[in-house]
Amino acid sequence: MAIFIHSSAASRGRLHYGLWAVAFAFFTVLAFSTVPTPLYALYQLRDGFSTFMITVIFAAYALGVVAALFFVGHVSDWFGRRRSLLPAIGFALLSAVVFLFWRAAIGLIVARVISGIGVGMMTATATAHIADLDRAHRPGSGSRRAQVVATVANLGGLGAGPLIAGLLVQYEGRPLATPFIVFLAVLAAALIAVASTPETVTVSSPAPRYRPQRVAVPETARGRYIGAALAGVAAFSVFGLLTALAPSLLAGTLHEHSHLLAGIPAFAAFSAAVVAQLTSSRWPLRRQLLLGMVAMITGIVLVVLAVWLPALAPFMVGAVAAGFGAGLLFKGGIATVSQIATKANLAESLAGFFLASYLGLTVPVLGLGILAQLIALRLALLIFAALVVAGAIAAVSVAVPARPQSISDSPSGARPDSELAVGDVADVIAEPNHEQGSDQRNPDQAGALHGLYRHGAAAHLLDQCPEDVATVER
Repeated sequence: MAIFIHSSAASRGRLHYGLWAVAFAFFTVLAFSTVPTPLYALYQLRDGFSTFMITVIFAAYALGVVAALFFVGHVSDWFGRRRSLLPAIGFALLSAVVFLFWRAAIGLIVARVISGIGVGMMTATATAHIADLDRAHRPGSGSRRAQVVATVANLGGLGAGPLIAGLLVQYEGRPLATPFIVFLAVLAAALIAVASTPETVTVSSPAPRYRPQRVAVPETARGRYIGAALAGVAAFSVFGLLTALAPSLLAGTLHEHSHLLAGIPAFAAFSAAVVAQLTSSRWPLRRQLLLGMVAMITGIVLVVLAVWLPALAPFMVGAVAAGFGAGLLFKGGIATVSQIATKANLAESLAGFFLASYLGLTVPVLGLGILAQLIALRLALLIFAALVVAGAIAAVSVAVPARPQSISDSPSGARPDSELAVGDVADVIAEPNHEQGSDQRNPDQAGALHGLYRHGAAAHLLDQCPEDVATVER
């Protein structure tokens, strides 16, 4: 049996195997990226790191993700899915080695950057590869399975990482080594599994001229675009808080020193985001944004209240509510951008949205770390929460459509219904033309779109078939 084959020559069994091999690798790399979450408090205790240094180590990850998304996240459309996935897993393996052997602060920062590069490469390519393999395995059956698999692998992996690491740290004798040793083995298995996965892209020769992903703001409806970007900032700031500082808050303020417990807030938040993604596919855009805002604000208030009391129960409930709301806000933000952008500038507009979101992942948490150097942590958290709440309210008040929009009201080339616009994007990325060994999709949209999707919401939206969403009201 040939090891390296194209999907057009692969059996149904081989295609089925490939889909689950890619999903396993996707889940594993994303889980590895959040393994350090319950370890931050241990690094802080061992080396005396300040809260600010913990936020710097965390934020370094986002630099790697953004660099990968904008410079290499889109190349799998002409370089090949499998050939792009293998180096992504390799970066994760390298990051685990750095975590094991270079435990100074600069080493942890380097390891986080490398991990982010692997995630940025993996997320875009794995989402596309899963969709490709599912279409080849079950032609004409729709994309719902690919949506669910990609979303669970992405957000589920992000949530599982802290939980697995917490379990290993709680019950193994080498807390700063065992999680990385275990993931080295699992990542190596993922590398082997993906190596024999069918390729779904016919590599063109010569390859298209390389260019990084461009960023643009739509000329029309800029107010709504800014609102959508603020929604992304608010959502990612919540994920950043719960991933970077929740373990320190649990140990230092709530006096909960269980390593297993340290990983549960992030697990709960990402799991709630998975539920939000999968249950809201047919919700109107207005409901997604409004309910997302209310749920996220409720969660943030409960987390702050828990820190001030202090009390564990509202902290955990708040993590769930905030994660659910952040998932909806992020998804609604993507839908808003997809609605107001034209096909000609959709990729660039989404790139701007994701750039803003990653600023939300890093800048607010870094600001919280700086504030914690100057004032009490719980007061700094209160200020952080107030800014996030204000941002979420401002975002939704601007981004929510004021009234049903007719075709004549839409910007030139744009679709009035957000979900139909997303369906159009699905057509762009789901129907490659491999005639004469080349991909004939619009170069301003096709490969670039795959390089933009980080937290599962975009993968969930953009993999939807138009017929699945045409009946959704905005």
